[in-house]
Amino acid sequence: MQIKLYDLRKNYKHMTQGEVAKYLGITAKTYRDKEKGIYPFTQDEMFALSKLFDLSIDTIFLPRKFHIGSKSKEETK
Repeated sequence: MQIKLYDLRKNYKHMTQGEVAKYLGITAKTYRDKEKGIYPFTQDEMFALSKLFDLSIDTIFLPRKFHIGSKSKEETK
């Protein structure tokens, strides 16, 4: 599941899955399946979501330990 994306949609933009789906030009069911991790987002969708939330793609889609510029726990010791 895309937990970061879910949080941004619900708590930052206060949008429904249907509203985000409409923004992306896909069905609500397709968006729901992508947010659940059943299907991947396309690059175009990732760029669109990045623009919608005003965040970089890696901030939205990459696990925290893999964000650009972040260091792993071993590197900070």
